[in-house]
Amino acid sequence: MAGSELWTRYIFDYAVAFLLGILFQYFSIAPMRRQHGWSGVKAALKADSASISAFQVGLFGWMAITYLLFFPHPHLPVPVATFWFFMQVGMVIEFFTAMPVNGLLLKYGVKEKM
Repeated sequence: MAGSELWTRYIFDYAVAFLLGILFQYFSIAPMRRQHGWSGVKAALKADSASISAFQVGLFGWMAITYLLFFPHPHLPVPVATFWFFMQVGMVIEFFTAMPVNGLLLKYGVKEKM
């Protein structure tokens, strides 16, 4: 897409993360709040949409840095240890991009403490 494999990965990764995040959030919110069906889905969307988006901002930023600076030739194999090291760095970055959003969601009662 747009001449880059990265944009295609962004769209696919965001869609999968969004669907799984909402699904997991629904199955935690529905029993706690006794909201099943459409009202539970709306509560899950409200609780996790911003959080997932903030998390993905960290991931996509890190993916762009690794793709453009560290591994500009994606057709070359990346050693497994290097891949997992970069994934762990990405997880730390994602944590810090999502933490302020989750704090606000908890503060205003949109998300439940677990």
